[in-house]
Amino acid sequence: MKFSEAKTGRVYIIRLEDGEILHEKIESFAKEKNITAAFLQLVGGIDKNSKLIVGPEDGRAATIVPMELSVDDVREVTGTGTLFPDDNGQPVLHVHIACGRNNHTITGCVRNGVIVWHVLEVVLIELLNCTARRMPDKETGFKLLQP
Repeated sequence: MKFSEAKTGRVYIIRLEDGEILHEKIESFAKEKNITAAFLQLVGGIDKNSKLIVGPEDGRAATIVPMELSVDDVREVTGTGTLFPDDNGQPVLHVHIACGRNNHTITGCVRNGVIVWHVLEVVLIELLNCTARRMPDKETGFKLLQP
C-alpha cells in the first residue's frame, strides 16, 4: 500500500447539462478553477450512445485490452471518482458509475465519453497539499496513481 495525506479545500456543486461529455467538462472546469486534485460524487442521468469501459478482455493477460460498451438507452446513474494530474500536469478524471434502467444495471469507467441526459449533479471536493500524480506504468500501460 502507498499513501499520502491531503486536506480539503473548496467544495463545488456542479450541474452538467444535456449533451455535455462528463469527463471533458469536469477536466475543463478543473483547469479553469486551478484544481489539481479532487474527490467527486455524482448522480443523475446519462444518454444513449454513452461509452463505458467495462473491464479487460482477458483478466490478467500480459497485454491489457479494455472492453468498451455503448449504452443502448437512457440510464439513471450514481458514481464516484477522483481527479489527479498526470505526468504532464493535466487533470485526469477517473470515475466509475453504476447505470440502471428497469431491472438491469451496468458498471464502468466514464473515460471514453459519457453523455449527460438532461442533468447530472456533481459534488466536487478539492484536495489541497496533495502530491499524488497519475504516472505511466510500463507493465500495465496505464497511468497509475502514485500517492
